[in-house]
Amino acid sequence: MNQLANFVKQRRKEVNLTQEEFAEKAGVALTVIRKIEQGKTNLNVEKVNQVLAMFGHEMGPIPIQASSENGES
Repeated sequence: MNQLANFVKQRRKEVNLTQEEFAEKAGVALTVIRKIEQGKTNLNVEKVNQVLAMFGHEMGPIPIQASSENGES
């Protein structure tokens, strides 16, 4: 989740938006942006994808074997 948190925070700052401004543009609650940027694990994938869509990205399922090879659990 840290990769997601870093990605969103970095990209949000690149477009010079506050968390509140970004949440409004993405169509999600401010708490969603805060949870993502804090690296929380109990996130709604649909909401995460709304946020990632702002940067032309989408999150999807990753096979367990692939995530284990990357050092993730």
